[in-house]
Amino acid sequence: MPESVPFIDTVPPEQRALMFPRLTEEQISRVAAHGRTRQLRSGEVLVEPGDVSVPLFVVKSGRLNVIRTTPSGDESRVVVHEAGSFTGEANMLVGRPSLLRLQVAEPGEAVELTREQMLSIVQNDTDIGDIIMRGYIYRRLQLISSGLGDVVLLGSMHCAATLRIKEFLTRNGHPYQFIDLDKEKDVEGILDRFHVSSKDVPVLICRGTTTLKNPGNEEIARCLGFNASIDSSHMRDVVIVGAGPAGLAAAVYGASEGLDVLVVEANAPGGQAGASSRIENYLGFPNGITGQELTGRAFNQAQKFGAQIMIAEGAVSLKCDSTPYRVKINGDLLVPTRTVILAMGAEYRRPPLANLPRFTGAGVYFNATPMEAQLCINEEVIIVGGGNSAGQAAMFLAKTVKRVYILVRGESLASTMSRYLIRRIEDSESIEVHTHTEIVALNGTNHLESVHWRDKQSGIEETHEIRHVFMMTGAVPNTGWLGNCIALDEKGFVKTGPGLTTEDLSQRRWPLARGPQIFETSLPSVFAVGDVRSGSMKRVASAVGEGSTAISLVHQALAG
Repeated sequence: MPESVPFIDTVPPEQRALMFPRLTEEQISRVAAHGRTRQLRSGEVLVEPGDVSVPLFVVKSGRLNVIRTTPSGDESRVVVHEAGSFTGEANMLVGRPSLLRLQVAEPGEAVELTREQMLSIVQNDTDIGDIIMRGYIYRRLQLISSGLGDVVLLGSMHCAATLRIKEFLTRNGHPYQFIDLDKEKDVEGILDRFHVSSKDVPVLICRGTTTLKNPGNEEIARCLGFNASIDSSHMRDVVIVGAGPAGLAAAVYGASEGLDVLVVEANAPGGQAGASSRIENYLGFPNGITGQELTGRAFNQAQKFGAQIMIAEGAVSLKCDSTPYRVKINGDLLVPTRTVILAMGAEYRRPPLANLPRFTGAGVYFNATPMEAQLCINEEVIIVGGGNSAGQAAMFLAKTVKRVYILVRGESLASTMSRYLIRRIEDSESIEVHTHTEIVALNGTNHLESVHWRDKQSGIEETHEIRHVFMMTGAVPNTGWLGNCIALDEKGFVKTGPGLTTEDLSQRRWPLARGPQIFETSLPSVFAVGDVRSGSMKRVASAVGEGSTAISLVHQALAG
């Protein structure tokens, strides 16, 4: 086996100390009280890639090698655990399969903990829990930046499906190696090595054994075992639909207060906010924070307290004719639950442009993250929309693109965008705002090549050779799956509390003597929070507040 340790070679010493701290003898004794002490035999394999029930080992003596295996069968040592060190990374928190092999290099002794015992320490021993959580998070970040995982993605940055898969893996924090076929010299040799052809691209090699050709997100999640440890038939105290800021806040508060929580997320944690390039008006972050960083921390918090989160398993219907309610998930899974929190959020409205589906992911984007930004360096781009997300995207993209055109249908940005963003846009020499303007046509073959826009006041139409458009207009609630169970407003948002009329309650046969609580829907013990709720503020902070507040209402509902 090669003696190099590429995983930690480039890590600064101060960060390495956070990633691989050493527990003291006193701390190891406290850990030992929760688990069992076992002997380590030389050459013994403790964990294989793909193992689901992965224990944590705290080394008392001896040495453990963490080994990465590649699809071609090559092996490389990632790191060595010695006395005082503990094994594992963020997959331990979520109960997902192991990415790497763990093998005894020198015999000795270790404390072995099950995942449940490890979570108990994390939740109840602040000192050791903080060390483990910090180590796991830093290790996962380094795995991601190094591309060390159990996934190889072959694709093209000009392919919409490749971008979708990259976004799914990135937003779910799963490390992967990307082979950009546009930059490789021996493309045919690479394809032959993986036994695929160019028509199969994008191709995802999962765990070195399974080849997926242009897979959907649900198929990727299944192959990587994202939900392998979750029992969907188990009765829950609360099922939260959606893992945006509102849903994650509800999960953190619910799980930390002892509730049995399951979150159902159709794509990746974070929702629309998770794709925000920078949030600067969120309390406690004066220098700003990216949406992915903020929601990623919330995701880890929810896992720390024991909430379970199903990924790429969206809710398709709500069985509301009897209690306990049942949330139907993709396929035929029915999850029974005593209460429900609807936190599906909303998505950007898609204007009725003839070629929009063809160019989605191939010149038209609904997020502005580093992934999209690298596609349009030194080019001109268009942002459609006048809200804060559009303003944040404009400032983010202006750092690397030639020019940003913001197109808004109204007469100014003042009514929809925060003043601090407007001032920055006004001061930027590379951003132009066009009011009363809308796109009327998108042109191109396989990729967007030009955009035709119109000034609604003057009627003047212009064509510009611009290859990248970012759509950030309006909000459409994700409520189509609710059927007739829940009263909605005229735009499809969920009505709650005082917003529900006597007619709403009568039509849906409200059965209780009391009226609905503040975030309660027309269905008792079913609550709606965040962007999906009619009348909500459509801000990250308010979504977090509503999600946490809803848990107090869940407690009341469970108490009868």
